[in-house]
Amino acid sequence: MQDWSGGDSAIAQGWSATIAAMDGVLNGAVIVLERTLFFTIGGLPLIVVWLLVGATFFTLRMGFINLRGFRHGIDVALGRYDTPDEPGEVTHFQAVATALSATVGLGNIAGVAIALQLGGPGAIVWMTLVGLLGMSSKFVECTLAQKYRILRADGTVAGGPMYYLSHGLETLGLKPLGQGLAVTFAGLCALGGIGGGNMFQASQAYIAIAHLLPGLADYRWLYGLGLATLVGLVTLGGIQRIGSVAGAIVPSMAGLYTAAALWVILVHSTEVPNALHTIWTTAWHPQAVGGGVLGVMVQGIRRGLFSNGAGVGTAAIAHAATRTQEPVREGLVAALEPFIDTVILCNLTALVCIVTGAYQVAPDTALGFEIVALAFGSALPGFALVLTAAVCLFAFSTIVSWAYYGEQCWRYLTGDRSPLPYRLLYIGATFVGSITQPSAVLAFSDMMLFAIALPNLFGCLLLSNQVGRDLKDYWQRLQSGKMPVHGIQFHPK
Repeated sequence: MQDWSGGDSAIAQGWSATIAAMDGVLNGAVIVLERTLFFTIGGLPLIVVWLLVGATFFTLRMGFINLRGFRHGIDVALGRYDTPDEPGEVTHFQAVATALSATVGLGNIAGVAIALQLGGPGAIVWMTLVGLLGMSSKFVECTLAQKYRILRADGTVAGGPMYYLSHGLETLGLKPLGQGLAVTFAGLCALGGIGGGNMFQASQAYIAIAHLLPGLADYRWLYGLGLATLVGLVTLGGIQRIGSVAGAIVPSMAGLYTAAALWVILVHSTEVPNALHTIWTTAWHPQAVGGGVLGVMVQGIRRGLFSNGAGVGTAAIAHAATRTQEPVREGLVAALEPFIDTVILCNLTALVCIVTGAYQVAPDTALGFEIVALAFGSALPGFALVLTAAVCLFAFSTIVSWAYYGEQCWRYLTGDRSPLPYRLLYIGATFVGSITQPSAVLAFSDMMLFAIALPNLFGCLLLSNQVGRDLKDYWQRLQSGKMPVHGIQFHPK
C-alpha cells in the first residue's frame, strides 16, 4: 500500500487507515473465493477447468466454427454485410474495438511475461490453444447476446448475459434458475468491474508512467484527477462515445505494438527458430519449471483465459449493441477477438521476450511490464516511452469499456433506472485507484470477475442447442448467396 500524498497530513493518514480497514474486511472474502474458484481438480483450478471444458464443448458442438467461420467474420467486421437501417447503436467494428479494449493491454504485455517467468516458454503453446478454443465461447455468448437483447424506447440497447440468462432460460421452462443466474452475474460484474476493470487499470497505468517519471510521485493526486476527468468525459457519452474512442485507440495502439514487436523479432531473426523449438519442446518436456508439464499447462491456460476473457460473458454486453438483425453474424465477428488478443498479440510478446532473452536476464523481482520493456529496449532504444504510452492508452480504453459493462449490469439490477449514480461511483473509483492500491479490494474484484464465468457458461451450455440451430440456418442462407453483400462476396466451401 502506498501513501498518495507524499506527506504526513491528517487526510493522508485517514485515507490510509480507511483503506487498511477495507483490506482487512475483504481479506476473508478473498480467501473464501480463492479457495472455491481455485480448488484444484487434477492440478487444474476449478475455474480453469470450467472455462476450458466449456470452450472445448462449444468448439465441437458448433462444428469448429472458430475455423470455418474465420474468413466470413473478417468480411462482416469490414462492413461488407452492413445495411444502414439495422437496429443498434454501434458498428460491428466498434463493438469489436470496445470488447478488445477491455481485454487487450496488461494481459497481453505483463501477463505474458509473468507466464514465461512462472511456466517457461512452453506455457505459450497452451495459451495459444486457449485462444483458439475461446473463439467458440465468444461466438456462442455474443450470438446469444444479440438473440435476447432488448431495444429500449430511447433507441438504446440492453443486452448481455443478464438478458440471455433470464429470458433465454425462461424459454426452456427454467425461469427461476435463469433469473437467479442473471442477478448473480450482474451483481458480480458491476462490483468486480469497479476494481479489476477500473481501479487496477488506473493503478497499473500510474506505475508505467512513474517508471519513466519518478517525480510524478509527489503529484499522484493530480494524475488521478486528470484520469478520472477523462474517464468521465468519455463514459458519460454512453456506448457510442466509448465505441468511437475504443475504435480509435485499439487499432492504432495494437498496430504500433505489433509493428514494434515484429521489428524486434526481425532484428533477432536468427534466434526465432531456436525460440520456436524451445516453446514447443518445453510445453511437453519443461526444464526447471515447477510442476512439470502440468505446471506449464496451468500457467499458459490461466494467462490465456485472463487475456481474452472468453467464457466470462462481458464482451457480450458490448456486442449486444451492434447494429445487426443477424445474431449469428455478430457471434462470428466476436470470435475474432481471442484470435487477435491471444493468438497474435500474446505470441508476439512471448517471442520478443524469448528471442531477446529478457525473461531470463531480468531480475526475479521484475514485474511483467519491466520484463517486456527490457525486451523491447534491447532492439529499440527509447521505446520504453512508446510502450508506456501504449500501456496507458490500453488501460484507459479498458476503464471506459468496463464502465459500460458495469452500467448495463447496474441498470438490469435496478430495473433500468438512471445510470448516473453508478457512473459517479465509477469515476470516483478511478481516482481512488490512481492514488492508492487497496490490495484486498483488487483481489476481491479479480475473484468476482472469474466467478461470473460460472453462471455465464452454465447458461450458455443450456442454450447451446438454440445457437446451433441458428448457426445452421444462417450458414445455409450464406452458402445459397441470398444475403446482400457490399463489396467482395465470400462463398464458404
